[in-house]
Amino acid sequence: MANSSSARKVARLAQKGKGRKVRFQGGTLFPSVMAIVVVLGLVLVGYARQAAPDSDEPPTVNDHWHVSYGFYACDQFIDDLKGTLDDEPVDPNYLKYGVHSHEDGVIHWHPQALATGRRAKFGVFFDSYSLRVSPDGIGFPIAQNEGKSYTVGTDKCKDESGKEVDAQVQVVVWDSYDKPDVSKKYIADFDNIRIDKDQMAITVAYIAPGTEIPLPPSAANLPELGAVDAGGPAPTTTVAGSATTVAGSPTTTVAGSPTTTVASDTTGG
Repeated sequence: MANSSSARKVARLAQKGKGRKVRFQGGTLFPSVMAIVVVLGLVLVGYARQAAPDSDEPPTVNDHWHVSYGFYACDQFIDDLKGTLDDEPVDPNYLKYGVHSHEDGVIHWHPQALATGRRAKFGVFFDSYSLRVSPDGIGFPIAQNEGKSYTVGTDKCKDESGKEVDAQVQVVVWDSYDKPDVSKKYIADFDNIRIDKDQMAITVAYIAPGTEIPLPPSAANLPELGAVDAGGPAPTTTVAGSATTVAGSPTTTVAGSPTTTVASDTTGG
């Protein structure tokens, strides 16, 4: 009988406990505080990774690089960007990145932390001037080139035969302005093109397929700008050639860095 009575008591207690929630002793305050601490910790770690400069990888906050650039539409260069961003009132993007131009067709890259090392990418320049550059087209804000846009599938260019055809966006990058026969061609992921050397040259083009893309007109000015900014005399420099391809020279086509595919584009220029 004793065993039967004990069994009935256990059964009643189990029945009463059904559906009841398990609570932390002392209420929900402690677990809530711990959850907030964990979330804040993750946020701080993410911010630190973004904000900390790459002190061991150029460009650093102590560098002042010059990169020639130009926008090429169908068969000619269009106007360089206006505004230096550091005039009063100073543009917030200049304070953020330290990247701008002097209306001279040259990017002056004396970066803040968010534009150093591996974060030194072409997209920083686009952000600074509110440009839109993608495989779908190129778009300027109203303050630049009268707000003109070039849209793939809508705005056409003439090919070598003079026929209007669908155009495409390409970006050609020269690691050194004075080596016009060595270049990389990007057809996507333009924001992530690395700015990893001083005196690079970059042309953003909206063109018919097969069109030669020349060096930016400002490329020959890079040595002079570098010398002046360093406080030295301006050298005399001549850039040999301006086309992206020279007979027998390699051209690399890149569909989004860092993946590269080598093309057999070695036509005479």
